[in-house]
Amino acid sequence: VIVWNDPINLMTYVVFVFMKVLAFNKEKATRHMLEVHNKGRSCVAVETHEKAEFYHQQLQARGLIVTIEPVEQ
Repeated sequence: VIVWNDPINLMTYVVFVFMKVLAFNKEKATRHMLEVHNKGRSCVAVETHEKAEFYHQQLQARGLIVTIEPVEQ
């Protein structure tokens, strides 16, 4: 599950969403938010397709830009 940078959402809001949806602690949520901000994207979860779809829907419903990509093996 990849979250992409966008010009709309505040950094504090993205941290809040990561904590709420993905159950990240504040440190982990901040680390992923900074990766999104600085690198343009962050892989926030590697899950089964069903669980990835759930996270995708939950994050997108909160206004984040999200995609699901297969894990390269």
